[in-house]
Amino acid sequence: MTQVLHTEQAPAAIGPYVQGVDLGNMVLTSGQIPVNPETGEVAEDIAAQARQSLDNVKAVVESSGLKVADIVKMTVFVKDLNDFAAVNEVYGAFFDEHNAPYPARSCVEVARLPKDVKIEIEAIAVRK
Repeated sequence: MTQVLHTEQAPAAIGPYVQGVDLGNMVLTSGQIPVNPETGEVAEDIAAQARQSLDNVKAVVESSGLKVADIVKMTVFVKDLNDFAAVNEVYGAFFDEHNAPYPARSCVEVARLPKDVKIEIEAIAVRK
């Protein structure tokens, strides 16, 4: 049975989709852009945007009862692949901070993202 995930700790969907779905043994998040859910603001700096997107993914995953350590796959979309090193630094620190293993990951450069942000991140987490 599919359960729709929703949390006020991540930005609301800005289109006809949901923040994530819980399939029982697996949770899939929609791409999370770096909108602060409390203020609606987006930082300019790529490092701050990466951290906010990761925090938003975390909030959706945690709304299912799972945690960062349960994330097994992430896809990172960046507007400029020259930001790869800065994103990697924030990404690694995020997983280290949560004592979580690094998941499998893809990172791709895209022409444009919603709200003209610099990064969007989606995740797959599993119940072990």
